[in-house]
Formats: sequence, C-alpha cells, structure tokens
Amino acid sequence: MPDTATTAELPKVLSPGRLFIDNEWADAAGGKTFEVVNPARAEILTEVAEGDQADVDRAVQAARRAFESDEWRRMTPRKRARILLEIARIMEERKDEFARVETLQNGKPFFESGIDVDMTIETFEYYAGWTTKVEGGTVPLSVPHQFGYTLREPVGVVGAIVPWNFPLNLASWKVAPALAVGCTVVLKPASETPLTALLLGEIAAEAGLPAGVLNVVPGEGRTAGEALVAHPDVDKIAFTGSTEVGRRIARTAAETVKRVTLELGGKSPNIVFADADLPFAAKGAINGIFYGKGEVCAAGSRLLVEQPAHDALVSQVADGAGKLKIGDPFEKGVRIGAVVSEKQMQSVLGYIEKGRSEGAKVVAGGGRAEHAGPGYFVQPTVFDEVTPGMTIAREEIFGPVLATLTFGDVDEAIALANDSPYGLAAAVWTRDIKKAHYVAQRLQAGTVWINTYNLYDAAMPFGGYKASGYGRDLGRVALDGYTQTKSVWVDLRM
Repeated sequence: MPDTATTAELPKVLSPGRLFIDNEWADAAGGKTFEVVNPARAEILTEVAEGDQADVDRAVQAARRAFESDEWRRMTPRKRARILLEIARIMEERKDEFARVETLQNGKPFFESGIDVDMTIETFEYYAGWTTKVEGGTVPLSVPHQFGYTLREPVGVVGAIVPWNFPLNLASWKVAPALAVGCTVVLKPASETPLTALLLGEIAAEAGLPAGVLNVVPGEGRTAGEALVAHPDVDKIAFTGSTEVGRRIARTAAETVKRVTLELGGKSPNIVFADADLPFAAKGAINGIFYGKGEVCAAGSRLLVEQPAHDALVSQVADGAGKLKIGDPFEKGVRIGAVVSEKQMQSVLGYIEKGRSEGAKVVAGGGRAEHAGPGYFVQPTVFDEVTPGMTIAREEIFGPVLATLTFGDVDEAIALANDSPYGLAAAVWTRDIKKAHYVAQRLQAGTVWINTYNLYDAAMPFGGYKASGYGRDLGRVALDGYTQTKSVWVDLRM
C-alpha cells in the first residue's frame, strides 16, 4: 500500500497555484486566493489564485492576440498535430503525477484517476490526427460560369468551462478539438478541482504551444465563469456541468450571440430485462452507479428491472454494493473514495433521507461512511420500491445512490426510461439482440450501451437529449462546434 498522500506530494508549481495566462504564471489582479481541499481528509491541500472579471479579460485578450497572430494562424496543421502529440507524450511521462493530483483534489480512487489520464492522453492523440483532415469542398452550382467552394475555419476564442468530477479528462474534451482546428482557449476549471488544469497549461507550453493559445483561469462560476460567458470577445462557450447553470449560460451567451455547446445533467436509466445474464447485469449496474462515487453525469442512477428478475437482481446488486471497499483513495482495493466536498456530501445525504421519507426502501448503505476516515465518504446506497414520482427517481443526485424501479414489458420499460427531463445516457441488458436494438432506437438518450455501461472512446460522440444539453463532445462531430463554414464564389467568365 502506498504511503498516504500529503500536501507535500503536490508539485511545487501548485503550492500555491496561480493563474496561467500567456504561457506565464500570474497572480490574480485582485490578489484573492481560495482553498483547495483534499476531500478524503477534509484538509486544505493548497491555495490557488482566484480569477475574476479582470483576469478573465486579460486571458481573453491573450487568446485573441494569439488567435490573430501569424505564429498560430499560419501554423501548419501538421505542426499543430505534433504539438498535440507532444502534450500527450509529456502527460504519459508524468502520468503518475497527474493521477495523484487528480485524486488529491477530487477524492476518487487512484486507479480511476489513472484511467482518466489515459483517456486524456488518448483524446489529444485522437485530435492530433484530425488537424490535417478538416476540409472544405467544392459545390456544383446551378449558376453558369461560377465556381463554388467551402472553407472550414476556426471559430475563434473558445471559453471552456468544466466541472469537478473529471477535471482533466473533460478539459481535454474541449481543449483538444479546439486546438486541433486552430482555435485558442481560455479554460475555467471548477474551483474545487483546478490543479490538473493548471498542470495541463504548463505542459502545453512545454510542448510548444504559443503564448496565449491556452490560458487557465481558476475562479468561482459566479465571477470568472460568468465573465467568460459574457465576454464580447469570446466566440464560443463549451460547457459541462449542471442543467441549471447550463440554462443560465445559454441566456447570457445569447446577449453576444456566441456559439454554445452544453453537456449537462442526467438521470440515466439502466434497463435490465428478465432474459439478461443477471450476474453480469448486476456487475454492470454496480459499475454504472458507483464508478466515480456516482459523481458521473451519465451514471446509471435509475435501475429499471423487469418484474420476474427483480428479486434476484436487486439482491445481487445490494450484496455487491455492500462489498465495495470505502476509504483512502490511495489504498489498494478501495473502490469508493470521498465525494468532492462537504457540501456535496450533505446534498447526497439529504437525498438519501428524502428517499426514506417518501417511502423507498434502503437495501444497501444509506448513510455516511464514518469508518472510512475523516473525509466526505458516503456509503454506496441502493433503494428498492421506488416509484416514478419520487424525488430520488427524478432529480440528479450526483452521488453513490441507486433508485430501483420495476416494469412489466418492453413498452413500459421504454416509457419509464423516457419519463425524465434528462436524456444523456441509458443502457439495455438482454440476450435478445433484436429487442436490444428496438429499445435503443426508442430511448431518448445521446448514448445507449447494450450489455455494458460506462464505456467511452475519443472517437465516439457524447452528449445529450432534452435537458441534458445540445452539441457533442468527442468524435469527428465535435469539430463542428469549433469551426465555421465559409462559402466562396468565383466568377470564371472570360
């Protein structure tokens, strides 16, 4: 077992942390700082400069200068690809450092942070391959003697705002495609977890990214975040976070008519039919809700079970949940770390009490895991006898809490799954592949897993329906959010 992590294990550049603007470390204009807490210990890790409107403006100006500079605008796609690959290479060299910092600030198990860093590396490598493939095309025109073609051009300065559950990985989902097509970026990480974003800025500069192309401004959403969204010189906002904040961002961005993509909340249905491999489905249900402590926007937080399989499946899921090891996220074998903050812990515990008061039955967990340590630990909790109108069946809890409902047939399963304001993800477990595809086509969700859960790939688009947002991260389609199309007409008459 590794030694328990301490503040001394933070890289020196993060003690204290500062803003990263124009490839330089900088203090906040107002001199303010905020504390970053290790949630597994409920102890202060470090202090970080707190950016506000003045700092955001400084970062946006740096990004605008970089976007309009010959050094960036005339950089060949091949050279941009080399820089993205170099970012990935340096991160691979420092993988253990990035994973350790991620766990220190977020509380997730160390092995999960390693998975996050691996996907971040994959994302930069994937979009490095796209730099040379963003193409326009020729257009056959009905107007005589005219030649028409299109150009795909970078949209400009991108404001990227990312949450605290996957701080580094979700930053890469915005930063990598933006840089690949030639945009510049101001990244605003969550105030709970700004540290790996700052390390990303550092290694991007080391990899050869020109000054101003990637800037990192930690700060509060109500100050730094809103200033970024409202800034008239920001051309596009890429946001991952809550639906409530997403609505506010869309309203503010409309004032300056800037582009917006939103990846928001979820209440994803995990549908298990009676003909499924039940032990396999039970493991999938456990992974679907308890991976990442349930602090996953696509978490399978609603387990919908066909009536004949209900007793067996719920028993297996509850038994599995009770066996998950909770504790120090650096300890070998730990599967459930600390939720990100005391505020989040109290919110999750409040939902658990709400479930009890509304008549749901706790079959596993159900409270704070005080034995796990002084930090913000919540027991993996499974509710049974949940009805569709209960709060825990409708609202996003963002913690290790599973609500179990039953259904009678395929049509009821589809109706129950779609009875939600959200539509981010879903899963179907069955041995009947025809039924699986039938259900997948009728689910209102941006991602549907069949006989699996929580798989992601840089090449596979990710995003939501309904209140889960619009636009897509990852895959080729994400590039559309960072480019605009220009039509060019040429008169060929002699």
